[in-house]
Parts: sequence; structure tokens; C-alpha cells
Amino acid sequence: MRVLLVEDDPEISRFIVRGLTEERHLVDLVTDGPSAVEVAAAEEYDVVILDVMLPGADGFEVCRRMRQQGLDVPVIMLTARDAVADRITGLDEGADDYLVKPFAFEELLARLRALSRRGRSRHLTHQLTYGPITIDQRAHRALIDGVPLDLTATEYRLLEFLTRRAEAIVTRDQLAQHVWGGDYDPLSNNADVYIGYVRRKLQAHTSVPLIHTVRGLGYMLRLAPPG
Repeated sequence: MRVLLVEDDPEISRFIVRGLTEERHLVDLVTDGPSAVEVAAAEEYDVVILDVMLPGADGFEVCRRMRQQGLDVPVIMLTARDAVADRITGLDEGADDYLVKPFAFEELLARLRALSRRGRSRHLTHQLTYGPITIDQRAHRALIDGVPLDLTATEYRLLEFLTRRAEAIVTRDQLAQHVWGGDYDPLSNNADVYIGYVRRKLQAHTSVPLIHTVRGLGYMLRLAPPG
């Protein structure tokens, strides 16, 4: 899952980034309201974790602007303000959930799981399936014909992204954003190398090639070679 965290408190942001990264999520951090709106509109995220008290524009305004721009990404708001009126304001501005500080990290994970079960975004559904591949987004593991695959965190994000876009061409730029979070040298061959790693691990369990190279365009997860 690719997460946009909007939080200006360094201690809290380190706590959340570390925890989500350990759970194999990819996290981008911004620290002010205007940047949050700009980044959310420019990139594709599975969820936004949004603090209320932010410089430039508060979380309520950020959420309002995102919804006005047609961004339907799920939003969990974080705040030290636990008044009922504040929670109502956040939900009315388009937030999907509301978590009051201080909170246990396990509660944040539970909120993310609950949000996935609501099915607001197909990117957050608990389980993705394509052909023999199953991605369990709660356990952060991949299986092929029910057999768990031994994947690194990067390999898992790559296969998860390909599975979400099965039978569609995925470009190297898209992989750079969703697997490496934009921290990617366009001249490197990391995408090709990791595609090779995942391809070999899949082929160890099936004789049918599943990841195909589309010359000049990118890659495709497909049960049969693209026509």
C-alpha cells in the first residue's frame, strides 16, 4: 500500500513512518497543508493519513480541497482535538475516519484494516487475486496456488502493484512511484532487475509465464502473452 502521511510533528511522523515501513507499506511524508494537496493530486495513493493542525492550511481545508478536486482517496485524520464538533467537521469535509492523539500504532493499523473492509477503494480491498496469484494485503504476503512466496519488501510491493493492474501495461515510471516512491534513478536498471527476481520466483511454482515485457512500454501481468 502506498501511503501519503501529512504530519508536521517530527516525532510523530518518525513513529508512523517507521511502523508502516516495517509493515511493508511505502510512505511519502509532507509537512504542510498546501504541499499535501499538491502531492495528493499529482500522485496516486491508496490512503492519506492527515493531521489536522498543519502550517499553511489545516487538515480540514486540505481534505476539502482534495474532495473538490475529485480525489477519492481514503483519508484518516489525526488530531489532538477530540471534541465531537471537530470530529464531525472532519467527517463532513470528506474524511473516512478520525483518530485522536495519542494513539497506539496497532490502532492505526486496525483503522487501515477497517477502512479496507468498507471497500471504498478497490486498492484497499483485503485480498487481490489474479489467476494463481493471491495478494493478502493484511498479512503483506503473496501466494501462488496457495503457496507463500518468499519476497523481499520491494519484491512484494512490485508484485502487489502489478496484480492491482493485471492485464494493463505498467511503465517504469509507474513502478518508480509505487515501488520505490520516486526515489529512483531513471538511468538505473532496478526495475528490470526486480522484475527478473519476481518473475523467477513465480516461475518456480508455475510453468506459465505471468510477467511479460512489452517492448518499449513496460511490463504486464497476464495469464497469456499480450497480443
